[in-house]
Amino acid sequence: TLMHLIGLLDKPTSGKVLIEGDDVSALDDDNLSRLRNKFVGFVFQQFNIINKLTVAENILLPTMYAGSGSSSSWQERAKFLMARFGISDKANSYPNKISGGQQQRVAIARALITSPSLILADEPTGNLDTKTGQSIMELLSSLNKKDNLTVVLVTHEKEIAKFSKRKILIQDGQIKT
Repeated sequence: TLMHLIGLLDKPTSGKVLIEGDDVSALDDDNLSRLRNKFVGFVFQQFNIINKLTVAENILLPTMYAGSGSSSSWQERAKFLMARFGISDKANSYPNKISGGQQQRVAIARALITSPSLILADEPTGNLDTKTGQSIMELLSSLNKKDNLTVVLVTHEKEIAKFSKRKILIQDGQIKT
């Protein structure tokens, strides 16, 4: 529920969700979708990339809804992200032809294509082996440290939580101190 509220997928039954000081609860679905696409990048445990699209096409998918920027500028950003994450050579490959770690790098690049302020990562290492998971966590940490990007990470693994600057334990729907 918390990730859905932060990700602007659900509206609260009480209280407010503020984005840069503005209460978003009054926004209609279209404006909420536009804000979500601009403000939040999602990284999922299951990758949620589309098997019928190439790596490059998967990364570019959110730009269909972005409403600004030229096709060539999006293409350049996608090339930059693929190079940064070491998947340039996979641009024309399909997801079923690349490893799980590469698929998660595609998912992270897709989350970053529109330059969001916030990345929501839900168990981003859950389907990866330990070494690959470590690599993905180093990548997410780098986005936070070098790019000053806020990364909200949900995990049940203490080893993964150690990568975080700040940890909030939620147990049975309650914040624990």
